[in-house]
Amino acid sequence: MGTATDLRGYQGPAFLSGGFRPFFLAGGIWSALAMLLWIVAVTGMVPLDTAFDPVDWHVHEMVFGYGTAVLCGFLLTAVPNWTGRLPVAGKPLLLLLLLWVAGRVVVLFGGGWPWLIVALVDLAFLAALTAILGREILSAKNRRNLPVLALCTTFLLGNGWFHLAAASGGAAYDSPGARIGIAVLITMISLIGGRIVPSFTRNWLAKRGPGTLPTPFNRFDAATLGLTIVSLGLWVAAPEARLAGVALAASGAAHAVRFARWAGWRCLGEPLVMVLHVAYAFLPMGFLLTGAAALWPADISVAAGLHAWLAGGVGLMTLAVMTRASLGHTGRELHARWAETAIYLTVGLAALARIAAGLGAADMWRDLAATGWVAGFAIFVIAYAPILTRPRLAPRRANPAARTA
Repeated sequence: MGTATDLRGYQGPAFLSGGFRPFFLAGGIWSALAMLLWIVAVTGMVPLDTAFDPVDWHVHEMVFGYGTAVLCGFLLTAVPNWTGRLPVAGKPLLLLLLLWVAGRVVVLFGGGWPWLIVALVDLAFLAALTAILGREILSAKNRRNLPVLALCTTFLLGNGWFHLAAASGGAAYDSPGARIGIAVLITMISLIGGRIVPSFTRNWLAKRGPGTLPTPFNRFDAATLGLTIVSLGLWVAAPEARLAGVALAASGAAHAVRFARWAGWRCLGEPLVMVLHVAYAFLPMGFLLTGAAALWPADISVAAGLHAWLAGGVGLMTLAVMTRASLGHTGRELHARWAETAIYLTVGLAALARIAAGLGAADMWRDLAATGWVAGFAIFVIAYAPILTRPRLAPRRANPAARTA
């Protein structure tokens, strides 16, 4: 799919010229729509005949629906930069998008369908994406990014496990498959976010004169990633075990220290950079709350930690990456407008409200969280649909008169 020859001759619509375009837009639309459908389902306003029960469907579509779309858009854009190979575009990209859409359709309307058919259609997208990434990384002998390929393979296995758990009649949202999916997303943010947050921060601060700069990746970061993998592995296997709780708490402390070394306090003047730090801050919060839920289950609900990870860490970080990458790759200025600021504020506050609801606050906070989430992603779709569907802006030419003035 997407050979160099195909891409050099590509003259199709701009929408299919890069993976970030269709998948960021589709992911944003689906995130808002799926939350609206979740609200009408749990309130009983509109019954949904999905392949899963309402809670399982909500978790699956946030993790393996929205999560896979954004992951695909990011990786199909980043891997060519890592490998030096040309990106997937045109008809192959359209086919990949249709596979993702097919998965959302069969899971949404597959109530009463044979579970294996639903699973195979849903898993086809992740299988195709993993195969494409494997071809690109292995062909370029880009061994440094083999962990990304391993995580995509693990994500595929987690989705398959989720379907098996649902078919067996259990609570799939509380199965190892669901936890594998969540763990992969958190590991991706720890790994890739740990690269881009200090890198983009350093680039921005370097233009602002002398001062504290982010600490470069060192042994402490490597140790934090190792501890992250171990603690998440323990949590996947035995989420209520004290050992998992201690390991998660230790990971939370390590991520908090890591986060504090990136000079985020100097970025208040640019929301496009500051949001990366705010989003990453939800990671240690999630580790600490999930660890506390394992150690003191009678006092702390696991829902608080999970939503710190998913609504805060995943939701806000993916929006931070989607907005920044979309602006940069379409030739626009890397500066937050009103739309970006509104997106970050609404989804960030929604995450905090959902964490509060998980800690026992009134149901009103859960309703506020859902409203903020839908509003934030709706603003993203409205503001970025023109950007993602139109050609890249031509570079501005210098004014000859200005040079001679």
